[in-house]
Amino acid sequence: MASRTLLLAALAATATSRFTLSPRQASTVTVDLTKTYQTMDGFGMSETFQRANQMHALSTTLQRQALDLLFNTTSGAGFSILRNGIGSSPDSSSDHMVSIQPKSPGGPSATPKYVWDGNDNSQVWVSTEAVKYGVKTFYANAWSAPGYMKTNGNDANGGTLCGVSGSTCSSGDWKQAFADYLVQYITYYKEVGVEVTHVGFLNEPDLTTSYASMRSSGQQAADFIKVLRPALDKAGYQEVKIACCDAEGWSSQQGMMSGLNGVGEALGVVTAHSYTSSPGSPISTANKQPVWQTENADLQGAWTSTWYGSNGAGEGLLWANKIYDAVVRANCAAYLYWVGVQGGATNSKLIRIADDKKSLIVSKRLWAFANWSRFVRPGAVRVGASGGPSGGKVSAFKNLDGSVSVQVINGGGSAGAVSVKVAGGGFTAKSAKAWITDNSHECDELTSELGTDGSVSASVPARSMVTFVLQP
Repeated sequence: MASRTLLLAALAATATSRFTLSPRQASTVTVDLTKTYQTMDGFGMSETFQRANQMHALSTTLQRQALDLLFNTTSGAGFSILRNGIGSSPDSSSDHMVSIQPKSPGGPSATPKYVWDGNDNSQVWVSTEAVKYGVKTFYANAWSAPGYMKTNGNDANGGTLCGVSGSTCSSGDWKQAFADYLVQYITYYKEVGVEVTHVGFLNEPDLTTSYASMRSSGQQAADFIKVLRPALDKAGYQEVKIACCDAEGWSSQQGMMSGLNGVGEALGVVTAHSYTSSPGSPISTANKQPVWQTENADLQGAWTSTWYGSNGAGEGLLWANKIYDAVVRANCAAYLYWVGVQGGATNSKLIRIADDKKSLIVSKRLWAFANWSRFVRPGAVRVGASGGPSGGKVSAFKNLDGSVSVQVINGGGSAGAVSVKVAGGGFTAKSAKAWITDNSHECDELTSELGTDGSVSASVPARSMVTFVLQP
């Protein structure tokens, strides 16, 4: 009997050693609060080009489910930035974003003839709902000026704004009129309770497309910024930051920076996409402006909701790594996906509206974002982080409420025991929690253990992402 008791005790000890992790067994992530980097503005997405109409057409139940998935900080992604499209098209056919001045008023000096439907292709609805969730950052972005303000007379197919360097038009210089147009758009949103915080006037100015598009060099963008900034200030929008230029790729935006150096602090945020080149190093800015990655997606791949299978272009783990590279290696202060909710069979969105419109299908890409956005809130400062599982990626942030958020991405094929310890700044953890996303979890709470030394330990499974949050 005694030998049997000893055997059972040994087996129990073995089981305990397998599933209870102590800091001594774990690889250690050390957070250094004395090393500080960029301040975070947040994470987000858009519902432009009438994608918001698709959301609004859902049943009331699905509308709420979609909004919760996007903006709820406990059950969804907790997005804190919404990017809206400022329309330039003369109509709302197809997926066009209609202009607030569809027809020319007669010339750049003529009295404007603005038209506002209070709906803006349902972007007003999404925006006012986002405000209820606590979203405070709204990026209003024009893909183009209205066609009558451009060299080609069309809001699509490229062309440049009349009046910028090298672009003269028989109708005159439209820079001031376009600036006033953008100011009016901001005013319409303010009237419905949505404070636009950032305004942009270009989208992929290095690309000519069959939809709304406008070409620009860095110098031409600077020409317009010098007009837009005074127009915003005169209207009382001194706090609205100008964003530029949403180039198609990271290196393309870097190539525009020399032309933008002359605008100084009038340029509030540098923005770039990741289609033709990805964020791998910081964009050099003359006045240390924050840099945002404002659009990226797998536009062509067949729909997948997988976290990890073959490291495909739409898989969640791949996107966790993309966000890491942008935030940690390129010092991005914000990271935005292209579209939040939309129908169709590609990965261009995070949440797919089922073909019968009766359900939503959520991709693991959304939960990759959740592991960042829920726990790295606006105003958080990225701080030093080192160590972690072999081949893993770690990052850390100190939020405005004093909490420390630590992300651990384990891309390897083996689970790793991880212990997180915060050093510097007099921080002592009084409580801690962890959340996991992998093939079986969607930002679910993970069992963790707070040590007497203030460290927190948990198992980070193979090919997973775990976010630790330590409260002081």
